[in-house]
Formats: sequence, C-alpha cells, structure tokens
Amino acid sequence: MKGITKSFPGVLALQDVHFNLLPGEVHALVGENGAGKSTLCKIMTGIYSEFEGTYEYQGKPANFKTIADAQKAGVSIVHQELNMLNDLTVAQNIFIGRESDHFFLSDKQLNRQAASLIKEYDIEAKPNELLRNLSVGKAQMVEIARAMSYANTRVLILDEPTASLSENEVQELLDKVRKLRARGLSVVYISHRMDEIKEISDRITILRDGQFIDTLETKDTSSEEIIRRMVGRDISNTRKTASSVPPDAEVVLGARNLHSPDVKNAAFDLRKGEILGVAGLIGAGRTEAMRILCGADPQGHGDITLHGKKVHFTSPKDAIEHGIAYLSEDRKRYGLLTSLSIVDNIALPSYDKFSKGIVVNDKSCRKASQRFVDLLKVKTPSIQQTVKNLSGGNQQKVVLAKWLVRDVEILIFDEPTRGIDIGARSEIYDLMRDLIRQGKSIILVSSDLTEILHLSDRIIVMCEGNTTGSLDISEATEPKIMELATKREHAEHTRSDHD
Repeated sequence: MKGITKSFPGVLALQDVHFNLLPGEVHALVGENGAGKSTLCKIMTGIYSEFEGTYEYQGKPANFKTIADAQKAGVSIVHQELNMLNDLTVAQNIFIGRESDHFFLSDKQLNRQAASLIKEYDIEAKPNELLRNLSVGKAQMVEIARAMSYANTRVLILDEPTASLSENEVQELLDKVRKLRARGLSVVYISHRMDEIKEISDRITILRDGQFIDTLETKDTSSEEIIRRMVGRDISNTRKTASSVPPDAEVVLGARNLHSPDVKNAAFDLRKGEILGVAGLIGAGRTEAMRILCGADPQGHGDITLHGKKVHFTSPKDAIEHGIAYLSEDRKRYGLLTSLSIVDNIALPSYDKFSKGIVVNDKSCRKASQRFVDLLKVKTPSIQQTVKNLSGGNQQKVVLAKWLVRDVEILIFDEPTRGIDIGARSEIYDLMRDLIRQGKSIILVSSDLTEILHLSDRIIVMCEGNTTGSLDISEATEPKIMELATKREHAEHTRSDHD
C-alpha cells in the first residue's frame, strides 16, 4: 500500500500512508485510537473500496469492492468488536453465508465440520451451542476460527484479538499465530499491548493522526521507542507502591454474600477516595458481581450497604439515583446507543438535570457535553457526530463522559481501557486519579494486572464466583494475585487427586 489517503465528511482519516506485508511475517500495526489503523484495515479488506493511493495484493492491483471479495482472495479480518450473531449456534456463526460452498445439507453436517475447528482452536464450546451463552473470550476465539475457516486464507488481520482473553488464552493465541506464520501465512497484528507486540511481531508500522510515522524491525526497537513515536511524548508506566487511602477512611460501599447463578460468595468494602482493584481470570464472576451491585442482574442477591445503610437496587436506575454508575466491559451492548449522537449519549442519564418539566434544555446538554468531550480529548469533528462513527477508544470516552456529567459518587469501571491505545489509556488513568482527588471512589475490574497494580490502593481477587483474598497494594505482586485467582481450582485439583 502506497500513498493511501482516505477522507470522511469533516475528517481526514489517512494521509499518504505506506504499508507492506511480506509472506510469512507478523506485522504489527500500532497507533493511538483515531490514528487510522482500523481505516487502513478496512481498505485492505474491501469494506472501504474508494480511496486514493496504490493497493496491490500478490503483485497485482487489488480491486476488493466488498469484504466477501477480499475473503475469496484470501484476506480475512477479525474485528476488535465482536461481529457475531448471538441467536445462532457456534457452527452457524463459523460458516454463515457459505453453507452451499461446503455442500452442507443439514445442521448435523455443519456441526461436524465446525467440531474440527473447535478442537483445533481449543474452544470450550459445542457446535450447537448458542453464541450468546459463551463468554466474550470464547466468542472471540470462535470469530478467529471463522476467519481461518476459509481454505485459501493467506492474510489474516487481527484487530485487538486478545483484548477479551485471559493470560492463558493470550499465550494459546500467540502460539497459534506462530504456527500460522510457520506455514507461510501473513498476519497483520493490531494491539495496544507492547509485550505482545514485542513477543510476536517481526516488524512494526506506526501511525499517528492518520499519518505514516515509520516501519521498524521489532528486534531492534524498544517498547519505549515505539510508544514515544506513537504518542509523540513519554508515558510513565510505574506501579503504585503504597495506598493513598487513610486506614480510617469511611466505607462508602459494602457488599457481603453476593450471589447469583454465576456468583457464589463475593464480599468486599470500598472506602472513600479509594481505587479498589478486582482481579481474576475470565469466568471468575467479577462482572457478574458488579452487575449485582448496580441492580442490573434481577437474579442477583446479597447484602449491600451505602454509607452504612442497607440498600436494595432493583434496577440500574435505582443505583444511579443513589450515586453509583457502572461502565460495562461491553460498551456497545450496555454503554451506548450507537445510532445516536455524542451529545445524546452523554446527556441521556442526566436529562433530569437539563430539563424543566418535560422540556429538555438542548443548550445545556450541548454545553455540558462539549466540556467533557474537550476534557477527555474525544476525536470528533462535532458533538453531533453519530457514536458508531467513532473509534473504539473514543466511544469509551463518551461512556466516561456521560457519568462525569451525571457526577456520581461511586464509579465501577469494568475493563475501562479494553481496546484503548496507550496514550488514551494514560489520559483515562489521569482522569481516574483526578476523580479520586475530588473525593469519589472507584472499583476497577481489569484483566490487565499491570493496570491493576498501576492504579489500585487495594486489590480483591475472585475465583469461580468467590472472593479468595484481599491484598494491600504494598504487598501485591502478579504471582500473589495469580495464586489467589487460581486458589479454588487448586483446591479442587487437590481434592480430586486425593480422592
């Protein structure tokens, strides 16, 4: 790809970008959110067929008008946001639209074909299982299997493939990428995780603000240099060594015996001005426990206290009115109305603040929205921009903005930086610290242990729906956290071995 330029109304997404991919290499594509990575990949795969510049595939001009054209030619993509149909089975999702290509005559035959892929990629699911019953991590693996199910795939584009995966699943995926590279497959690997990029890639192309910065040999480049070129400044990544919360700080939120079909016995206290980290493997029940706290799980129960008084939330609206906001890990499903504008999304939870009777003051909505769009540095031509046209990181900033406008007391951040670049991540970290300085309290659920250790004052760990331990940040380490995160599993193995 040479001189690639792509514009949208009011936005120059790419300007004179260069990219080349060699046979059998893993080529990392990095940059902040809004740098143009996804736009470039959409050109590669025919999603955007109109652009300026030269695009060649296997030595010939590429003329992909649709994503199906690219797939037939051997170029497949796994998007950052899951692109699956929840009400179809795993097998149907893998082969949707191609049943006749494989001469499938029945679901039985379809399931048989899918079973081999499920086995190859070690997906803990059955071919006839509905996708909606899978975790985000398992659904991500199904989508990767679908991309690889095309017999002639020569180029695989992975856009943040590990964002929803546990550490073990990440290593399994990287092992599969290595095997694909050994077979001559070329991989475009987009990730914000520097350790993955350094571990798996052969070369790195860096974009910033829609422009080509450089292509580097991975083995000759440090993580610090990559980050510096991505963001144009130095980023600190030191971990916290001591809690900033006084021992006698008020317990603003308490939870005991939280339980639901996915939570067995979760318990913790959140103190005023504290960032409480919640760690654990995928399936540990962290998100499910948070949904009980904010009234989003009708099957959830437990003893919840707010400033020492017992409360019971029957809906998220109840929790919001009591000053508790939940930022879901699945922002498109639970955090945003993507077909509406930025200002509509930001103002939605606070219409009571911007209205007199049944009349909403649009001017006040716009003023408040613009303030936080500027504060969070949301990349958009206007607050009237439709949210679905924003990058994933900027969508997450809109979710943050709506709760800042609401001015809640307690914020539950569930995977707040998933799919967000290092620069934007640093900005969100600074924002969280600023919220703490304002006297607010935060629960941080994250699968990124570096993030947990970087921000938390105290850490609770969950395993299989139970709280298995609590660590002050001064004593917390990754091995200690992982020991608690697998404590229940180890106990079960011990019992089984003894039996």
